[in-house]
Amino acid sequence: MGAGPRPREVPLSEVIGAMSYALDLTEGEPPGHAVRTCMIGMRLAQEIEMGEADRTDLFYALLLKDAGCSANSARMAALFAADERVAKRTSKRVDWARPFPAFAWSLRTVAPGGGLRGRVGQLRAIRDEGEVTRSLMRARCERGAEIARLIGLGPGTAAAIRALDEHWDGQGQPEGLRGDEIPLAGRILCLAQTVEIFHAARGVDAALRVAARRSGGWFDPRLVAALGRTRSDTAFWRWLPAGELAPWEPGERRLTADEAYMDRIADAFAGVVDAKSPWTYRHSDRTCVIAMSIAALLGREDSELGEMRRAALLHDVGKLAISNRILDKPARLTPEEMALVRRHPVYTASILERTPGFSELAALAGAHHERLDGSGYPDGLDGGALTVPMRILAVADVYEALTSARPYRPAMTSAEALEVMRPDVPLRLDRDAFDALEEVLEERRPDMPAASAAIDDAVRAEAVLGRRTR
Repeated sequence: MGAGPRPREVPLSEVIGAMSYALDLTEGEPPGHAVRTCMIGMRLAQEIEMGEADRTDLFYALLLKDAGCSANSARMAALFAADERVAKRTSKRVDWARPFPAFAWSLRTVAPGGGLRGRVGQLRAIRDEGEVTRSLMRARCERGAEIARLIGLGPGTAAAIRALDEHWDGQGQPEGLRGDEIPLAGRILCLAQTVEIFHAARGVDAALRVAARRSGGWFDPRLVAALGRTRSDTAFWRWLPAGELAPWEPGERRLTADEAYMDRIADAFAGVVDAKSPWTYRHSDRTCVIAMSIAALLGREDSELGEMRRAALLHDVGKLAISNRILDKPARLTPEEMALVRRHPVYTASILERTPGFSELAALAGAHHERLDGSGYPDGLDGGALTVPMRILAVADVYEALTSARPYRPAMTSAEALEVMRPDVPLRLDRDAFDALEEVLEERRPDMPAASAAIDDAVRAEAVLGRRTR
């Protein structure tokens, strides 16, 4: 019998809507930005009488418009020598398609706290990179479209996400599409996103003025005109901040997520997390394989294995709230930076708590840095509060991190990692979980290069799991 929780189905709109809050964190936007953008886009679709099938594609494209946002985070942070979340957020509030506003924004954004000479030098470095904006946007848009496909959404949804930053006048990114070359849903995404941002900051009239100023430039004039007609819908604009999605989901094509679909969503969002930093590539996948293998060897129930899989895949989703300037820093973190890092399990738990189908995983996923002696974070839980799955996930997370390279140290071999962990057993790390990890790795080759060893260990762990669950 395969591992997995009891069969059930939940509304896909509620799952994706809740998980979109993780994407808001990555973009530096206030919570609910994607949900409110979705409401605006769907109200516009209603105004232009868009067909039912197209509205379904649009609905999920609006919620997942930022699914690729982590793909360019590391490079953006390095290029701008700045918190990429600030750069992403402020870039949406300027007309970056015009040279002078783009230059002024860049000058304000790069190397904050540095002198003018340093900032100008950073701008020259960006210029020397060549077509930086296009490459950053392409990485974001292509990855976002791929995530939509991984979740199982249609080509219309993927195409809209890919075209998010294209502009009506052909001055957008990454392909420079013009006019009707841009998919209609992509044009709606671009307009709805901007309107939400300015509405949240200054109200409906200011948002509509921005749309009007950029009509024919960023935006399809016909869509801007249709949006203007919604100004009289005072009830809609008044209730927009509440972020209520249910009325806007296309009813005749309402989708649900069964257990297999929830696994796909967990896989996809693990990919969003791991794409944020080159130093954590496949961390979620490998932690998942190792944790499940330990759990299987300890004889945990099949339903628990299914929950372990999802929790391990999603345990670091809260890191989307942490700047790559911190995650990728090649030196010791300051106390202030470490305090921010220690908040990421809180964000993880908060996102999962609000997500149907994942809410029961919040405590497990959020406890991966807790330790048996109470010395962990964020809550300082001790052995009396830590369940067996929590203990397993903690061991798996530590082992995977040690056997992967970090900006401040090379990867360890399996043998080295186990020796580093051993003094923490059983005071901080669970003995049974650690012993099971050693059993999973009993045929390890300590002399193998660390990166290859980590992959080999993961493959071996998958084989152990397969023997246990068949």
